Amino acid sequence: MDAADFARACGYTGDSPALLEAFEAIRRTGIAQARLDHFRRKAVIDELKQAEPLFLAAIDPALSAHEAVEDAARFIAGWRNMPRWRQERRLADLARAKQQRLVARFFRRFGHRLWALEAA
Repeated sequence: MDAADFARACGYTGDSPALLEAFEAIRRTGIAQARLDHFRRKAVIDELKQAEPLFLAAIDPALSAHEAVEDAARFIAGWRNMPRWRQERRLADLARAKQQRLVARFFRRFGHRLWALEAA
């Protein structure tokens, strides 16, 4: 996808070189940020893969991956219903809940296989 295709996908119909360059810069920055975020998430998962007790400590006080996913979903839904001023104060908690949900979903799906191979 080139700059013009990306600009059209965003709804821009003009042909200004400056705006096309701006769309290209936005696209490159977005790709770089997504790649960086992926490597951060992968590093967290790789660290927790080492042993089940590490994972259970990461999702505390939940006792299972399923329960951790439910807790995170409940917090995220509650956060969406908060007034704006309270949402702004709890942004760190939202990021933590999203991270916990991502980790719990991964280990809910693949944890049994990973730790069964480790035990063998």
